[in-house]
Amino acid sequence: WLLRFGLPTDQKFLGTDPRLPTCISVHHDSSLLDKDKDKDNNKVGLLKKSYSPISHPATERTFDLLVKAYTPVPGGGVGDAICNLRVGQSLVGKLKAERLVHGSPLIGKRWNRIGLVAGGTGIAPLIQLARIILDDPADDTKVYLLSINRNEHDILMRKEIDQLAKDHPNRLYVSYSLTGKNIRSDWEGYIGRGSVDMAKNALPPPSSSDGKTTMIFVCGTDGFRDMWAGPIARAPPLPDGSKGPKIQGDLLGVLKEAGYEASDVFKY
Repeated sequence: WLLRFGLPTDQKFLGTDPRLPTCISVHHDSSLLDKDKDKDNNKVGLLKKSYSPISHPATERTFDLLVKAYTPVPGGGVGDAICNLRVGQSLVGKLKAERLVHGSPLIGKRWNRIGLVAGGTGIAPLIQLARIILDDPADDTKVYLLSINRNEHDILMRKEIDQLAKDHPNRLYVSYSLTGKNIRSDWEGYIGRGSVDMAKNALPPPSSSDGKTTMIFVCGTDGFRDMWAGPIARAPPLPDGSKGPKIQGDLLGVLKEAGYEASDVFKY
């Protein structure tokens, strides 16, 4: 589902700075529904799930979300609840803290080129990054987008992506890869979940290759991210005993094998 939400009347932008990517934690009180119970038949209560808008953070008065309405399971169901909202109903959520990408939340004008590796719904935060860069006429960063999906009809936002490529023919380069079994014989994209050859052909080269700066963003399921770049780690526990913050961890997987350094990659 592609859903548009209006902001409170006193709020112009979703975030605090229209130059920065945004992400919200959507809250769903499942205790209001008798069907939302855990395996022990207890009401689950407040559920939370993070969503990155697909709209540019400088969009005024509204923001757009790409949401999949999976069949609710115990402890889940946020996406289903969002997709079942009626016109005029409200979404309850909280703006998440700015995400630091190697020390700064800024995305525009930081690198000569960026690569966006999206697995399925992982396209959502990455299309926002692409829009931030491409919509700035003073930013000449080149963007390489690799969208990986099971089947051709599963490619999310394909129409919007292809239009962006037409609008920015010298700055946005798009590749698709399919992982399913029934791929048509005349398919012109890649086949497979990821490989060194795919990385070398669909993404910009590492920064060390030619002196130009590169940043590769990877977003998808945990397994997808781990295969491409390795797992996200956690810093040591905090003094109060709570979990330490998430950190990038070592670079592993396809991108390491393809010659990238940890400073070239960000696991979204």
